[in-house]
Amino acid sequence: MTVAVAPDLFRQLLRRHAAAVVVITAPGTGFTATSFTSVSLDPPLVSFCLAKSASAWPAINASDTVAVHVLGHDQEGVARTFATRGIDRLAAHGAWREGPDGVPLLDGVLARLVCRVVERVTAGDHTIVLASPLDGEHRADEADTPLLYHAGRYSFVRHAA
Repeated sequence: MTVAVAPDLFRQLLRRHAAAVVVITAPGTGFTATSFTSVSLDPPLVSFCLAKSASAWPAINASDTVAVHVLGHDQEGVARTFATRGIDRLAAHGAWREGPDGVPLLDGVLARLVCRVVERVTAGDHTIVLASPLDGEHRADEADTPLLYHAGRYSFVRHAA
């Protein structure tokens, strides 16, 4: 019989994994995530995970369109705003415009994908959302680096000059 790793050890192990920080938006909401990843090139698919207990879950679950915003190394404040509980995150951030299907598009991000949700898969206390990118854009400067989350704090990789 296989016994699952204890929750505290599981958290400690995952703190060793560095992940890019994104903000995912749907009409009326947005949240900070590190669970974003590419899934498939043919067809193009991405995924992210969200706890069913999260305040953003009802809007994400109801929306057919979401936007994924890859944050740059200089956007820790954006990540913190969209991770803060009990506030209107979009109002607190302020720098966004309405995109397709009413999805908020954040200004000044490193890269953005507007995606059509194709499937939601229950996975324990979370849901894995699979989405197909419909449109995207990115900053022109290839030297820009993403914001990372590692060992419980935000960081970024400095490129050698």
